[in-house]
Amino acid sequence: MQNSKTKDYFNPGVTVDVAIFTIEDGSLKILLIKRANEPFKNKLALPGGFIHEDETAHDTALRVLADKAGVAGVYIEQLYTFDAPNRDPRGQIMSVTYFALVPREKINIEEGRQTEQPKFIDVEKIAALSFDHSEILAYARKRLQDKIQYTNVIYSLLPKLFTLSQLQSTYEIILDKKIDKRNFRKKFLQLGLLEATEKKFSEGRQRPAVLYRFKKTGFAELKKFF
Repeated sequence: MQNSKTKDYFNPGVTVDVAIFTIEDGSLKILLIKRANEPFKNKLALPGGFIHEDETAHDTALRVLADKAGVAGVYIEQLYTFDAPNRDPRGQIMSVTYFALVPREKINIEEGRQTEQPKFIDVEKIAALSFDHSEILAYARKRLQDKIQYTNVIYSLLPKLFTLSQLQSTYEIILDKKIDKRNFRKKFLQLGLLEATEKKFSEGRQRPAVLYRFKKTGFAELKKFF
């Protein structure tokens, strides 16, 4: 709503879009919805919405996470503001974007009142998205690849207990490359982030593997670039 102080200024619309990443079936996946309304009706898009009155952009992002993925208390970070004047056919509407990292077992997807069919899709199998969401996704993916190399946010995509092989596999999936096993384990254990538990994981005929956990959860920058 305009008041006497702002009526002479142009007020663009503001939305929030969230790139929600998870690891599932050995792939990096992103939560997408099928738009229920024009523009881009029935086309894939990132979940998002307009900022409500008295909401901050962060508040809106948390609401999107709760409504579209059924999660709260997960790692979320503001990404970038996409504000090209022609990015939205409805008018000049900017998007404050976020990315979130969630273990798949914590996600409880529920469709809203307007059916948007939220589902996780392999990032390698996405052709085109609505608006400029393909650009947003590419930006978010690059941020994630950088972030896991100088912070501890990888914990946000892992179960509470995990093997070193599971940890390495998560890095390889995100970075899209193979990593030397011995070198990886040596470097990561030197960071002092993990502690071994007394529990072990057994699968098939393989030797049971020690289960580890992070000593602390919560964002922290690493002392060394991993």
